[in-house]
Amino acid sequence: MKIPRSTLEQWQVLQAIVDCGGYAQAAEALHRSQSSVSYMVARLQEQLGVELLEIDGRRAKLTKSGDALLRRARALLDDAFQLEEFARSLNDGWESELRFAVDSLFPSELLVRILREFEPLARHTRVNLAETILSESEDVLREKRADIVIANYVPAGFLGDALLDIEFVVVAHPAHPLHSLGRDINEDDLNRHLHIVVRDAGVLNPRDYGWLNSTQRWTVTSPATRSEMVKAGLGYAWMATHKIAGELERGELKALPLRAGQKRKLTLSLIIANTERPGPAACQLVKIIRSVIACHCRDKGGGCPAI
Repeated sequence: MKIPRSTLEQWQVLQAIVDCGGYAQAAEALHRSQSSVSYMVARLQEQLGVELLEIDGRRAKLTKSGDALLRRARALLDDAFQLEEFARSLNDGWESELRFAVDSLFPSELLVRILREFEPLARHTRVNLAETILSESEDVLREKRADIVIANYVPAGFLGDALLDIEFVVVAHPAHPLHSLGRDINEDDLNRHLHIVVRDAGVLNPRDYGWLNSTQRWTVTSPATRSEMVKAGLGYAWMATHKIAGELERGELKALPLRAGQKRKLTLSLIIANTERPGPAACQLVKIIRSVIACHCRDKGGGCPAI
């Protein structure tokens, strides 16, 4: 004899009876009549050949078999709910994937705040996050590999809104010979010592900032590797102040006393790759980015402070 298949709707009714504490409460929560709720559970028990509920006083509770079966059914109901939500989000035009490229200079704590706020709103959108170095942000824009980009400059043909000014300071280990000169340092002094820089990861239009163009230069691909090399006393480097705040405070790094230009700034901008037809997820992410940055700026007591 073939046993008729139960439906997700029947399991949903059973779940409501257990969670709400009875048939009447479940009927009210599901906007059904109590008789239809009773019938669906009776039909489910008949199809399975297993008693699922028993009455304890005025409250319906699961039997041991019912408890075991409902635990499995809850997972199926959750999956079905997620599938329906996903279908609705696609119908509303939500992107199944959002590509987000962020300059490696962007503060990590702000990035985490942005993603934390975005996650509950776009659970059916996969986020592909890429960190870029120097002109690499232009590559991902021109090659259409990103929908939203936070870049250190706005390439020709794109529009961007300034987000933050990143402050740089030139630093070396406290025992580095440049700190032993006992006077302000000029460009000739710097050129006599090893400058450690991070390689531009861009390919299409690499840029060479003047303040990175020293005579003695070692190039690495990782900002973290450069930091370790400078802390080990191998050379000096221009580094984002917010990235080395802890090292400066602990005395692992020390700012060099340049005669002029000891600090420099670079502006990070928000760029929407497709300004004519951004999807709902992209629009929501842009809104959150602007909100988080505005909140950060208010906390700092300024308009768009250097970090």
